[in-house]
Formats: sequence, structure tokens, C-alpha cells
Amino acid sequence: MIRNENEYQEAVRRIEEEKNRLVEHEARLERMGLNKEERKRALDPLRSFHLQLVEEVESYERLKRGDFDELVNFHGLGNLLIALRISHGLTQRELAERLGIHESQISRDERNEYHGITVERASRILEAMGTELHSIVRSVINAEPSLRRESTPEAPRRQRAVHIESSQIVVRAASFQPAEAQIVQSPEAHHAHR
Repeated sequence: MIRNENEYQEAVRRIEEEKNRLVEHEARLERMGLNKEERKRALDPLRSFHLQLVEEVESYERLKRGDFDELVNFHGLGNLLIALRISHGLTQRELAERLGIHESQISRDERNEYHGITVERASRILEAMGTELHSIVRSVINAEPSLRRESTPEAPRRQRAVHIESSQIVVRAASFQPAEAQIVQSPEAHHAHR
């Protein structure tokens, strides 16, 4: 995952180099007398690497536009925090300054995709970026039987109430789709990024 402008510029440069290298390598293999299928087999690993690099660049460009994936059950929260920093045009250093910590901590956290982050810490990071996270909780109607408590005549009445079998938190950027859950940038932070 590309996390900053320097990595982005380096990846763009490498894509161009790899494209040229692929053309040169294919010509060399053809001169060696390899048929089309043999050349394809030899070039597939290089093409795979090239495509992966292209996907990473496209992903970073999406993040810069503020186009990120939904967050379900907090899976991907770390990537969402990274995406928000990128979409706000903040460097790791600028975010670290806002949080009063060293830039190397942000770098480490992002490298680990904020693995094991607490809700309190995620909240501080969101606040530092001038972003609020709004969520909804939905029940899954047909949950696994093992997730439901069975009501029996002997069970206390309060246990026979409706149970939430599974929760889901959905996050969407406000400017892309109307949704029940949104990421909202506070007006103060919006003006600070202009």
C-alpha cells in the first residue's frame, strides 16, 4: 500500500521503467527464438508485478480523491485511517504534530495498518484530522443457531426478548453516496485544508 506522496512518485516512476523493461525483455526473448507461449510464461511474473504496482497507484489516487471502501464490523479500520489521512492531504509528519507524537510512530502504525488500535486512540486520530465517524448497527435476521440464545419455558422472561445476532457498522464518505452512516469533516478542518 502506498502511504505517502514520495512512495506514490516512486511507484509511478517504476511503472514506466517496468513497462519499458517488459518491452525490451519480450524483444530479447523473441530474438532468442522463444515462441509466443514460452515468452508469455517467461513474462507473466514481470507482468504480474507491473499490474500490482499499477493497482497500488490507482488505489492511492482513489484515496487522494476521498474514495474509500466501506468499513464493516471495524475490519479495515487501520486502512480507513490511512485513507482518511491521504484524502485530507496530510503527511505522516503533519498528523503526528497534530497528535503530539513523533512521526516515526505514525509510520510504524501505518505500516502495521494500526493493528490492535483501541477505539479511544482511533477517535483521537479522527479528531486530529477533523473527521467524525457516524455509524449504524443492523441486526442480521437469520443468524447462525449457535449465536442465538434458545428460549425455553424455564428461561427467564427477559432472555426471550429479541436478540441481536450480529452487528454491522457501515461507513461511507458523505460526498459520494447518501447513507445512514457517514464520515463528516468538521467545518474548521475543512477550511484548514484549503
